Amino acid sequence: MKKISLLLVILCWITIRGKAQYVKPFEKGDRIAFIGNSITHGGHYHSYIWLYYITHFPDRRITILNNGIGANSAEQIYERLDDDVFAKKPDVIFLTFGMNDTGYFEYLKSNADSVSKEKIQQSYNSYKKIEQKLKAHPEAEKILISSSPYDETVKVEKNYFPGKGKAMRAVAAFQEASAKQNGWNYIDINQQLRDITIKEQAKDSLYSLALDDRIHLNNAGHMVMAYLILKAQGLAGKDIANIVIDAAGKKVQESVNCKLTNLSVSPGSIQFNYLSNSLPFPVDTVARFNGKATMADALKVVPFTAEFNREMLTVKGLNAAGKYRLTIDSTPIGTWSAQEFENGINLAEFPETPQNQQANAIMHLNEERWEIERKTREFAYVEFSVLLPKGLLFKDDLATLDTLRNMAARNEAFMRGSNFDVYAEGRHKSVRDTWQKEMDILVDKMYEINKPVVHRIIIEPIP
Repeated sequence: MKKISLLLVILCWITIRGKAQYVKPFEKGDRIAFIGNSITHGGHYHSYIWLYYITHFPDRRITILNNGIGANSAEQIYERLDDDVFAKKPDVIFLTFGMNDTGYFEYLKSNADSVSKEKIQQSYNSYKKIEQKLKAHPEAEKILISSSPYDETVKVEKNYFPGKGKAMRAVAAFQEASAKQNGWNYIDINQQLRDITIKEQAKDSLYSLALDDRIHLNNAGHMVMAYLILKAQGLAGKDIANIVIDAAGKKVQESVNCKLTNLSVSPGSIQFNYLSNSLPFPVDTVARFNGKATMADALKVVPFTAEFNREMLTVKGLNAAGKYRLTIDSTPIGTWSAQEFENGINLAEFPETPQNQQANAIMHLNEERWEIERKTREFAYVEFSVLLPKGLLFKDDLATLDTLRNMAARNEAFMRGSNFDVYAEGRHKSVRDTWQKEMDILVDKMYEINKPVVHRIIIEPIP
């Protein structure tokens, strides 16, 4: 295979860079595969994307597949494409790689530059094989995503590999060139996350969207990544609902993505029934996996609320001198002035609303699903990263278990702890089938309880 130079890759990338491509939103029935390394395997960005679709499009049922495996490079992704991805018949494929391809401790050696170029070349060669596989499946839409960045600029000492970030940009360059050449979509997550990180580090040198290892995104980082993908799909500005009541005229002035009935306006109250077509996106304030950052922390650095999570209630013509209480289904939500009501209240920002509580239950079900899904990916890690190179893929017999047990005793290939335990369970097909059934039950329940219901809204003056 003809080699390419790092310079040629970068020149090609500079030439084709331009307006970001539009990524088609998911359609009802779509099966969407997110292929990647540990950032996909143990991460949440795809889970948050699914949560957005479940809440904002309750009748547009989709299936999102986690096809990440920790420590994977492009070559390892290529080796498992048929059995781990195409066998699941995806309609849409997102592919990301680059973190592991570009190496780590090599950047601390005197020959770092030459080794980096070799690794970029190796990644390119492996990707060209992936490219051929992808082209052989025209039934699936393809979206290439540059890797989330290695945070080379945060002011901490751990895992500092100077120059790794530049190598990852070179990988991003040939990914983008391939997408353009093949008519596929491309999202430059690497550059966008780097831009946000550098902006925040100008205020706080310790700020990062990654964990302390500089490599894996924290909760906030995954939420930002989900935001960027949703934005690339053109979904920004799709309000949950937009309600405008003219109190003086006793009429509904506007109702976007919702239906209002039984409006009653009197000196003592404004009341109406409200049925939205969407639910608010539930923003978690708990750090659910490694690190201290939460989903909510992402809202400090990207305008997710303004662009994706607006459930606006505006009331005009209230008595300017008064204060007014808002109640939904007998639940007090808050008190605002006439001017504040005229400016608009975003109901999605108040977790106590019945509709937010409904969405919150969906979020917790989604987290339960993710916990089971993570086990399936740990099992996949053992199959494709440990057993495949040994010629033992899908053997799953007692002899294979003994091989892995001996590896665990020597601490080889991360076989200690959960990877070995999960494999010991999952090598039984009945166990794997049960994992899938458990996830199916949780998904069914999410799509059962995600349908908006009618709420009674009351706005009344405070004596």
